[in-house]
Parts: sequence; structure tokens; C-alpha cells
Amino acid sequence: MIEELKDTEVVNKVGGRFKLSALMQKRLVELMEGGRPLIEDTEGMSPMEIVVEEIKQDKIELTAEAEEKKKPNPADLL
Repeated sequence: MIEELKDTEVVNKVGGRFKLSALMQKRLVELMEGGRPLIEDTEGMSPMEIVVEEIKQDKIELTAEAEEKKKPNPADLL
């Protein structure tokens, strides 16, 4: 397990475990589809470690727009 995920610093930085999970999943998909890491010196790092380091260095964040996409529109439920 990645040691940084045991500490609450990364969780609190993003705003909770759910938001951290959503951000990590979104960024992992981007990396797996060919996205470039936003940090230097990633040799020997797993994609998950790269994502955690990007979060720690404030290179990525969960935007309000991304959160809004998850919420269903009440009008669509009718």
C-alpha cells in the first residue's frame, strides 16, 4: 500500500475519502489512456504512486465541474 494513503494529509487536502477516490480514479484513467505525468522523475513509480504525488504537489484537483457531473439532474428523473 502507498504510505501516503495511510496518512490523512492527502485525504484532507482533497476534501475526504470519497473525493480522493474519485480524483484518483479519474486521473488513473487519464494516465492509462496515454496522459503524461505532471511530475518529474517518475521512474520506478506505479501509476497510483504518480497520482498520489501529483495530488501532494497540487498538480491536480477535483473541480466543481467534475463533481457536478456526478450529481443527477432532478429534471432528468421525471
